[in-house]
Amino acid sequence: VQLVESGGGLVQAGGSLRLSCAASERIYSSNFMAWFRQTPGKEHEFVSRIGWGFGNTRYADSVKGRFTISKDGPKNTVYLQMNSLKPEDTAVYSCAIGRYSSNSYRDYDDWGQGTQVTVSS
Repeated sequence: VQLVESGGGLVQAGGSLRLSCAASERIYSSNFMAWFRQTPGKEHEFVSRIGWGFGNTRYADSVKGRFTISKDGPKNTVYLQMNSLKPEDTAVYSCAIGRYSSNSYRDYDDWGQGTQVTVSS
C-alpha cells in the first residue's frame, strides 16, 4: 500500500495543523493506521493510531487532548488534527498501516514519505 501524507508546514506555538494520509488501496477493517513522528537521531515516536473497523483510537500522553485522529473510510484517508502545537511537536510526521493494534513502529508494514511539521516559539 502506498501512503501519501500532506498538510505539514510551519506554524507558531499555539497554532493548528491538519495532516492527511491517503492510501492507494482499500484499507480493510482489520487494519490499523497510525501516525508516528521522528526527529534527527531518534527512533519513530508513536503519536496516535486508529482501528479501521471500529474506529478505536489511542494517543501518546504527550499529545492527548491536543491531537485528534480520524478516518474517512470511502476515501481511504486518515487525518491528524493537531491543536495547541508546541515547539517540542516539531518533527517529521509519517503515517503507517499495519495489522496489529500496536504503538511500536516495528509492527507497521507500509509507510508514507513523511511531512515536516515545524512549530516556532
